[in-house]
Amino acid sequence: MGKLVVLTLLGAVLALIGERLVAFRQRTNASRAVEPVDLPNCHLIEGLENGSEDIDILPNGLAFISSGLKYPGMPNFASDEPGQIFLMDLNEQNPRVQALNISDGFDKASFNPHGISTFIDKDHTVYLYVVNHPHMKSTVEKFKFEEQQRSLVHLKTIKHELLTSVNDIVVLGPEQFYATRDHYFTNFFLVLLEMIMDLRWTYVLFYSPKEVKVVAKGFSSANGITVSLDKKYIYVADVLAQNVHVLNKRGNWDLTQVKVIQLGTLVDNLTVDPDTGDILAGCHPNAMKLLIYNPEDPPGSEVLRIQDVLSEKPKISTKYANNGSVLQGSSVASVYHGKLLIGTVFHKALYCLF
Repeated sequence: MGKLVVLTLLGAVLALIGERLVAFRQRTNASRAVEPVDLPNCHLIEGLENGSEDIDILPNGLAFISSGLKYPGMPNFASDEPGQIFLMDLNEQNPRVQALNISDGFDKASFNPHGISTFIDKDHTVYLYVVNHPHMKSTVEKFKFEEQQRSLVHLKTIKHELLTSVNDIVVLGPEQFYATRDHYFTNFFLVLLEMIMDLRWTYVLFYSPKEVKVVAKGFSSANGITVSLDKKYIYVADVLAQNVHVLNKRGNWDLTQVKVIQLGTLVDNLTVDPDTGDILAGCHPNAMKLLIYNPEDPPGSEVLRIQDVLSEKPKISTKYANNGSVLQGSSVASVYHGKLLIGTVFHKALYCLF
C-alpha cells in the first residue's frame, strides 16, 4: 500500500512537471519562426558590440545606452570586461557612440549595468539612474551627467532589501522611482524552477528616501517599465506572460491596474514615443533561443508599436523583425524625431531612419 501511494505521488509530480514544461515552451514561443519586417535605412552602430540592453533619450536628442550586461543564463561575449554607459547625439548627421567616463571612487571593475532612466531637475541638471549588478547583486547607482566633459559623476549607491533582482527603473522625482523585480529567487536553478512553475511572485516597487513599498505584484517576470507622457500611467512589461500592464499612478505612488495588453511575444523594455505617446517594445520572438544559445540558429529580434494605449482595442504593429542574421536578442527600441535605436541584451545595436 505504501509503495502504491509513493508511486501515485511520484506519477502526479512527474505529470505536473511535464505539463509545466510544455506550458513553459509555449510561454517562451519555443517553436516560433520570425517573419522578417525590414526598415529601409538601417545600419549597425559601430562601437556597440557587447549589448545595448537599455536606452534612454533626453528631450534634446542625447541618448544614453547601457552596455556589457552579464545576466545569469544569457550569452555574453565579453565576460572579462566591465559594463559601460555610452552616449549618442541623435542631432548629428552621422551619430556615433562615445563611452562616458565615470568619476573616480566608483567601482568600475564590477560595473554591470542593466535598466537605466534619466531625470532632469528644475535647474536642468541631468541625472542618470542605473540598475547595477555588481557581483550579481542589485543596486541603483545615481550619476550626475556632465555634458561638456561627456562624463558621469557618481553621487550615490542605493540599496534596499526590496531592491533584489532588479531589472528596470523609471525615475519620476529626485530619488523617487519605480523599479521592477524580474525574479523572486536569485539562485539560477531556482530561477529556472520559478519560471517553469510560473510562480508569479515578482513585483513593482516604489522607492524614495522616506518610503519603500511594493505597489504592484503577481507578475510572471516584471521587466521593462516606463511612464506615459502625461505622467499619469505606468507601463510594465511582463516578459513571460507576453503582455504589458497599464497602471494608474495614484497620489500616494500606489498603482492600480487599468488594463493588460496581450502581445503574443516576449516583451522586454518599453519606451514612449515623445511625439505620439505610443509605446515601443523591444521583444524576444523566441526566448528559448536566448536560454539555449546556438550561434548557428541565434535568437531573433522584434520591435512592436502600441498605439491608442488606453482605448478598448489598442493598435499593435510590427515595426521591425529579424531572425538573428542582423540583430540578436532585441531588448529595447527608442525613437527621436524619425530616428530609431534598437538595442540588444548581449549583441549589437541598430540605428534606423524612418
